[in-house]
Amino acid sequence: MPVIPASTKISLVQRLCDHAKQCWPQLATVHVRYHGQFAYVTGELTSGEQIPLMRLRYSGSAHRWGTAIYVGSTNSYESQVWFSGTTEEAFDLVCDIHIGTITPEP
Repeated sequence: MPVIPASTKISLVQRLCDHAKQCWPQLATVHVRYHGQFAYVTGELTSGEQIPLMRLRYSGSAHRWGTAIYVGSTNSYESQVWFSGTTEEAFDLVCDIHIGTITPEP
């Protein structure tokens, strides 16, 4: 099981927060917590409500993560979704599902 380097943890949070600021005004911030090779991403709405969004699986590269979408009805993560885009594109996908329509970048 690959260990997520501290530098990768920092860059992941920075990239997701920057992307959320540009594209998701509904979000006040993005929280990421780590457990083993997983990064759990939660969006915090401007109202303060926190919404689980996705679980990322680190595979040894800061730019290649496995993606599992949070499913509220089962209170679990669905990893049977094949996704080959960037982490930011995965973030857009889950935000579109859980929050609403994406705001285009300027």
